[in-house]
Amino acid sequence: MNKLEEILKDEPKYRLRQAKQAVFRDLFDDWKKVKGLPLELRKRLANACPLAINGTIMSSDFGGDTMKAVIQVDGGYMIESVLMRHEGDDEGKGKRNTVCVSSQVGCPMGCKFCATGAMGFRRNLKPLEIVEQVVFFGRLLKDKNERVSNIVFMGMGEPFMNYDNVLAAVRLLNDKDGLNIGARKISISTCGIVEGIEKLADENIQVNLAISLHAPDTDLRSALMPVNRKYALSEVLEAVDHYIAKTSRQVMFEYLLLDGVNDTEEHARKLAEIMNKPLYFVNLIVFNPSGREVPEGLKGLSKKKKMSPPSSLAVRRFKEVLVDYGVPASQRYRFGRTIKAACGQLVFDKN
Repeated sequence: MNKLEEILKDEPKYRLRQAKQAVFRDLFDDWKKVKGLPLELRKRLANACPLAINGTIMSSDFGGDTMKAVIQVDGGYMIESVLMRHEGDDEGKGKRNTVCVSSQVGCPMGCKFCATGAMGFRRNLKPLEIVEQVVFFGRLLKDKNERVSNIVFMGMGEPFMNYDNVLAAVRLLNDKDGLNIGARKISISTCGIVEGIEKLADENIQVNLAISLHAPDTDLRSALMPVNRKYALSEVLEAVDHYIAKTSRQVMFEYLLLDGVNDTEEHARKLAEIMNKPLYFVNLIVFNPSGREVPEGLKGLSKKKKMSPPSSLAVRRFKEVLVDYGVPASQRYRFGRTIKAACGQLVFDKN
């Protein structure tokens, strides 16, 4: 946006509003099509701020409920983003189009179950590099007379390790002159960066917070998620309690179920003990194969060499234990696993 504002600084103020609407609301892919702007200004904008996005749809599942795109950003790096289309009921209630955006090229956190973590970290994404992932899918949906309705920061990267750029992107997504997506329809997921949770509590924006938990105790969490060695489970929960006290907003805890690792009824009871608090909500995620091996320290817990999803029976029983303890819980619908577009599967190793 800085470049757009710089070019239009000497123009009437309404020109910036027109330009932003052309890019983010009308979703034009070429300034030539923006007839509301003078020809000479369109030429200047086309030269300094081209609207082309170097992205392609890599794969789409049967029926088109999920599409995965690869987008090239500065430096020749590739990132992956996903569109998930919820059709809703027969009357259209619950219909939504959710874009799962990446916030970094790769990820520095090294979670043992995640394909993105295995590729390592390249660099942070800039605000517009985050937003253009949404614009890319917005243009596709426009042809169907639909629009992007929801955003989840659950793609490649740890959003709170790129905090300022992520919040700048959120504000642009939420801007009434931009994509105009309601703040309550934007969710940010973190593996537990305490400073980020605390800062978000002070932001004047009602986005949703999600915590990648994946274990009910600190030893198991450390084995699965190296971040727990710096930000212990107890510190993360303390930061969440501060966030809830400050905002009165519900927090979702994501729990990835791994066969023989963290999916037993005992694990469920331990999880219920720490989750039984007001405005805590657990979202169970069945593991999507990523090719990662069971960590060395956990091989005694699993009979398999590579991580795998638990049985349907184990998932159902795990959820029942939580509900029996009075913990609100749901199971996430598994979008995109057949095209490697589901949680933990995003990876593009070129460069």
